[in-house]
Amino acid sequence: MDKERIEPLVTVHPQSIQGAAAVALELVDLVEANPRAVLGLATGATMVEVYAAVVAESQQRALDFSRVTTFNLDEFVGLPAASEHSFRTFMNRHLHGPLGIDAERALFPDEELARTSPTEAARRYEDAIHGAGGIDFQLLGLGRNGHVGFNEPGAAAASRTRVVELHGVTRQDAASAFGGLANTPGSAITMGIATILDARAIRLLAFGNGKAAAVRQLLRGNEDAAWPCTYLRGRHEDLSVHLDPGAAQELS
Repeated sequence: MDKERIEPLVTVHPQSIQGAAAVALELVDLVEANPRAVLGLATGATMVEVYAAVVAESQQRALDFSRVTTFNLDEFVGLPAASEHSFRTFMNRHLHGPLGIDAERALFPDEELARTSPTEAARRYEDAIHGAGGIDFQLLGLGRNGHVGFNEPGAAAASRTRVVELHGVTRQDAASAFGGLANTPGSAITMGIATILDARAIRLLAFGNGKAAAVRQLLRGNEDAAWPCTYLRGRHEDLSVHLDPGAAQELS
């Protein structure tokens, strides 16, 4: 079965900043060629370098992002959009604000609706992605426990946008930003694995020693619900993985 799996293009960069720059350049090239591109975006420390490079390159080229549409992978449930910890705030600070992307084109799962009507919130987000013509270019980070988006261990390959309970490792990794585990949200609304796989191109970035075990599972393991990232490798024809030496250290 392994021989039949679609293998991604893997690049190990000398430092994370080179990996971030490579992906940023590809994203900017896409927008230059297609000003109406639909982008799937991620948050987290890995993406800070990516978005800084996107902003710098876009400003150098004087690119207009006003017709680009973006869909974020996920959002915490229970955090108002204006919260300093929300992913909307993160994206406005690092990308949407500097590039002047209008809020009407910067779309997120509706965490407020997700509190009372999770099924409806999920349906509306899937419908919005479909209505935009699908995602052209999806950015992904990688959790220590193998999550992509907030598809935590146990997620199904056929999963779509839904509300999920966050894994203990995920909450521990986020706890410092929230001033402790007790203040960290316990649930989120996220694109599903199948939603992610619908994107026409996927670029996954993983940097640092802490990601090495998940990278090994992604690139060397079999499909395993305990490591949701393993669903990506055998199921997408345009998946590229960008690593630094720390994240790649367990690969033979």
